[in-house]
Amino acid sequence: MQTGRLTTPLVRDGDEHRPASWDEALDRAALGLARARQADATRSFGIFSCSKATNEMNYLAQKLARQVMRTNNVDSCNRT
Repeated sequence: MQTGRLTTPLVRDGDEHRPASWDEALDRAALGLARARQADATRSFGIFSCSKATNEMNYLAQKLARQVMRTNNVDSCNRT
């Protein structure tokens, strides 16, 4: 039965996506986050969370932004 879900991570090569190992995909994600942090994450990174996310998920998201990426660019639609 085909569910339409990805079972293997995809990475971008030029304009195309190709299947990759989890190690390669996570390494690329980590490299992208490191580049954003080095390029002044206060201008290049932010998190917007959903009101349907749990408090715990929102807490972890803001910790990622503030402590890992060193930015206060955190917002959510929870204030309405």
